Amino acid sequence: MAITLKAGDKAPAFQAKNQQGVIISSEELRGKKIVLYFYPKDNTPTCTVEACNLRDNYAELQKAGYVILGVSPDSERKHQNFIKKFDLPFDLLVDADLSIHNAFGVWDEKTTFGKTYMGTIRTTFTIDESGTIEKVIEKVVSKTHHEQILA
Repeated sequence: MAITLKAGDKAPAFQAKNQQGVIISSEELRGKKIVLYFYPKDNTPTCTVEACNLRDNYAELQKAGYVILGVSPDSERKHQNFIKKFDLPFDLLVDADLSIHNAFGVWDEKTTFGKTYMGTIRTTFTIDESGTIEKVIEKVVSKTHHEQILA
């Protein structure tokens, strides 16, 4: 199942626990601009570069009005460790049942080193105050991800 959502589409409603076990929902974020970024796994090299890029440019993203939310299948505990280790200033959502991944179409077949498996397709969605997708970034460049978001 590939990503079928595009700019102009209504973003699927979502709710999940963050690293502290607090439920975060798209409904309560209505009226705010959201960066919803999907990444495969905490504490892996590319995911760390991406998270640190968003951390290092957090003030600029906030100034542009964005709430940053990372989403992966990792547990609250793994998210807590990742946040603590890299001093991340934003919430990471637990999507262990993959409901958000599936709603956004980012859980799909991947191939690495000739091995095929199911996993997270690294993708970022920017969502406007009314819950409409502004942008879908499918070719995420982890080192300069904030620039892709703000472009």
